[in-house]
Amino acid sequence: MLSSLSGIAALAIDCENPAALAGFWQKVLGGDVVVDEDGDAELRLPEGRGVRLDFLRVPETKTVKNRLHLDLRARDYGAAVAEAVRLGATYADDIYDGDEWQVLRDPEGNEFCILRPRTNA
Repeated sequence: MLSSLSGIAALAIDCENPAALAGFWQKVLGGDVVVDEDGDAELRLPEGRGVRLDFLRVPETKTVKNRLHLDLRARDYGAAVAEAVRLGATYADDIYDGDEWQVLRDPEGNEFCILRPRTNA
């Protein structure tokens, strides 16, 4: 680790509508959305629930698979997938169509995964 760094401050997500996308993720993860004067948004998660997510307006639309994405651990896998879809996520079975996790897309097409609960095996 670089001795001059203190850690990860946030994960930045490029998007078309920062406030709306932050609102979707707030419904999924909780926390508070703060929109700045430029229209960019932050999702500040409750302590211990993960790193802050920054949503930044960019002029281009998403065109290819993400190189970086969120993996979310479920307590109840089926319920978590169903709830994410109800909130506006869509299935991304073209990325992965297996049984170990579910790949979804947020309303702007960014992939994320819902993982099954950990087992004590």
